[in-house]
This record gives sequence, C-alpha cells and structure tokens, in this order.
Amino acid sequence: MAAINDAIILAGGSGTRMLPANLYMPKETLPLVDTPIINHLIWEVAKAGVSRVHLVLSQRKKNILNEFLENEIIHQPQVRTDLPRESLRLGLDGVSVIPHIQETPGGVADAISTAISQIDGPFLVLLGDMLLLDEHVGPKHSGPEFASDASSRLVSMFEKTGLPNVGICPVESDEVSKFGVVGLSDEMVIEIIEKPAVEEAPSEYVLCGRYIMPENTREILEHYPVSEFGEMQSIQLLNHLVNNEGLQAVKLDQMKMYDSGDSLAWLKSQIDHSLERSDIGPNLEDWIRRRIGN
Repeated sequence: MAAINDAIILAGGSGTRMLPANLYMPKETLPLVDTPIINHLIWEVAKAGVSRVHLVLSQRKKNILNEFLENEIIHQPQVRTDLPRESLRLGLDGVSVIPHIQETPGGVADAISTAISQIDGPFLVLLGDMLLLDEHVGPKHSGPEFASDASSRLVSMFEKTGLPNVGICPVESDEVSKFGVVGLSDEMVIEIIEKPAVEEAPSEYVLCGRYIMPENTREILEHYPVSEFGEMQSIQLLNHLVNNEGLQAVKLDQMKMYDSGDSLAWLKSQIDHSLERSDIGPNLEDWIRRRIGN
C-alpha cells in the first residue's frame, strides 16, 4: 500500500465572512490566542508522517506569505529565547512547504486540482480554516510532538483498510445546517447532505475538514468539472467515493473543532482553547467570573 507523503492545505478562499478581521492577513494565519492556525496544521500533518505540504493560496495570500514560505526563522536568535524556534517559522526541518496558486476561489475540489499534478499516491487534505485540537498548550510547547492527532488518526485508518476516509465530528443540532452532514452505516459513509435543515440531517456527525483522498482522485475529478458543478464539485467527489471505492468515516469525538471562517465561532474558539490551557486558563476563568458578576 502506498504511503501518504503529501498533504494539501486549502487556503485559497477569500474569507469574506471574516472581514474586516482578515483585511491585512489571510484568515489561515490568524492566531488561536498566540499561535497561527497554519502552524498548527503543518505540525499536525508532520506528526502524521507527511514530508510535503502543498499550500493552496490565492496570489494575494502568497504575496503576503512569501517571506515565510522560505521555511526560515525570520527573527534573530536573541528574539524570544524562551520559545522553541519551531514557533517562529512556517515550516519544519524535513517538511517541504510548496505553494500553489488558485486563480479564483472554486471550492475544495477545484483547490485540490491546483496541486494534484505534483502528487503521486494517496494524500491528506485539510481545510485551512478548521482546527481540530486534543492538546491545548501554548507556544512554549510547539511542534509535531504537541500537535493534533486528527490527521494521524486518518492515516492510521487508511493503513489498516486502504480506503479513502473523512474525519467527522459531532455538533449540536442547531449547528448541523452549517456543515456537510454524513449518514453512516457502522464505519462507512452512506450519504452526505450539504447544510441540511435540522429535521433532514441524517446524523449529528459533520465533515470537519480532514480527508484522505485516493491516488486516482485526478481521474475522478475529470468526471465532475468545476465548470459544470462549481463548488458542489467536492460533494460530487465524495459521493463518487461513497458509491464506488467506499468512503470510511473516522470519528474524532474527542477533538475540539475550531472554525476561523466565522467571527463569532472564532471568538468562542479563542475562549474555549484559552480555558483549556493550564498556562492562561485559570487566570482567564477568574476574570470571566468577575466580569460576568459585575
């Protein structure tokens, strides 16, 4: 079975729902308290064994990130000596970060298409605005050692079964209409309904921005051109896998799902993550209790 050496991180969207917060910086680089989202994602896939990260960007975002794409520490050695050097750069030793330009936003599958020509074999896909965390630490604990296990869980399942898979997380019923919701039979996905009404949702489990795609993904996408299917191309791709190769679900119940694509959701994420952290959580909780009591 082919090993998974590549991951695509999708960061080409315009992020209009987060304006004006992301006016000067991509939403994928917004900090979760004090560590940029993109750092968390790169550490996560490195922990899963990936050696090549394909970062799909708009031209504007690439222009902003050019200095960091060299995978070098841009600050002098005497700057913040209390922090590990991994916290002060975009990449890691042994991990290549390869930028790809998505000319116009066209959805998940279209973004995958911009990078797939440089990938052989199966690969991971991560949405650049979605964090899944099971460890809540600050920048003094940076790098793959402390990263999320989400992608590692998907890779482990793929190594056992050889089937493409998706990560899924449970959400409250009033949240299901914001996501692609999956219908399940044991560990297999049997249907995906995009942003259903609450009463039409087949389960409480939603797609949470983690996928393993098969090595024939390029050939599958040729049957569902973006010119015809638009942003629904990705759902067509997933439904094709459901009805043909089979699409396995990896439940990530223990993960906290943090979405930077919406201002209120991101504010809640900041607070939740902060409260989980031992270095700042107690102080923040005490302040919140006093603030609410006033």
